[in-house]
Amino acid sequence: MKHLLLAALCILLWLPGKATEKDQRLWKKALRIHERVLTIDTHCDTPMEMLKPGFNLGEQHESPESRVDLPRMKAGGLDVLFFAVYTDQRPRTADNYRQSYQLAHQMLDSIHAAVIRHADQAMLASTASHAGQIAQTGKRAIFIGLENGFPLAQKLDRVQEFYSRGVRYITLCHSFHNDICDSSSDAAEPEHNGVSDFGRMVIHEMNRLGMMVDVSHLSDASFFDVMNMSQAPVIASHSSVRAICKHDRNMSDEMIKKLAEEGGVIQICLLDDYVKEPDTTTQRYAIQSQLMHTYRTEYHAMNKAERAALNQEWVDMQKNYPKQLPTVSDLVDHIDHVVNLVGADYVGIGSDFDGGGGLADCADVSEFPNITYELLKRGYSKRDIQKIWGGNLIRVFREVERTAAKLSKN
Repeated sequence: MKHLLLAALCILLWLPGKATEKDQRLWKKALRIHERVLTIDTHCDTPMEMLKPGFNLGEQHESPESRVDLPRMKAGGLDVLFFAVYTDQRPRTADNYRQSYQLAHQMLDSIHAAVIRHADQAMLASTASHAGQIAQTGKRAIFIGLENGFPLAQKLDRVQEFYSRGVRYITLCHSFHNDICDSSSDAAEPEHNGVSDFGRMVIHEMNRLGMMVDVSHLSDASFFDVMNMSQAPVIASHSSVRAICKHDRNMSDEMIKKLAEEGGVIQICLLDDYVKEPDTTTQRYAIQSQLMHTYRTEYHAMNKAERAALNQEWVDMQKNYPKQLPTVSDLVDHIDHVVNLVGADYVGIGSDFDGGGGLADCADVSEFPNITYELLKRGYSKRDIQKIWGGNLIRVFREVERTAAKLSKN
């Protein structure tokens, strides 16, 4: 499936900071396993990069400016990646709905164009079976998710429209409440106390079409509403474990148990603040906390220039106050917790690369084998590694498709 991967990755044995401190026998075994299993990352925000002038998905870039491109996907043995079509939440005016809808289609256009342009390296995928079929050709399989249901604009037929354009999951909300449900991160009081009536219809339509429901970013109440409403298993495309890192974006043990009970999967995120709680005594933490407060309380009402200024402040903070990032070991602590809580059938990887994800020893997709190495070092079997890297997600995806087929007969 990836016949050139092992030879290419063995070069990493000689690169400083990559594998020099690893057990070489175990590292080589990890590379063999990584080569043979189907590897899936369920969330990256690279389409935002693809809208920038001059960005070429087919050329290798450098992190942290960019963390995903086709050459690095190949180097890191990543077979399948879900590109997120992300739109932020804005006041629900006709103009903002229109702009968000247009931006979503602009990103979709860029994804389709990139896959056509680089047809020798990638293919667009639309069914669970496509993942393995495309990987067998040596190309990267590209799926699409819609991050934030805001572009639906209370128009149920847009679920079908986005499905027709290749979208295979919708993250129901983002950092603020929307028409579908309440967010985990909004500083305002709950608007729906969970999922709205419109949200119920969206979930039903997604079930009917065979589109995965994504519960990342949802409030706890919204999550449990989704679990009661969805007729198919759901995914958390990029979330981590609250018991290890207390963050509103992470899932509680109760939520993880319910997700597993219904056959879903939590895809552990590589974003540092979701992996390990930050040092609250630093100057960076103080600045970051203030910026996040501004974002949560004022961003949705800002104009374009004000948003750009706030984003620049964030970039300046990253540059002037670099933080000590968590490690792959910290990430796998989250996987361990899920496995110990509910078993190895309900956990996977959703990096959030190009949307904030990145670890000290897994800065971009080319370093994904480091996760396989850590799993192997902790005693995970090849079968369990296969489940974590893609098997569990494919199981859920197939069940979503089976549910749609049943609903179509009724």
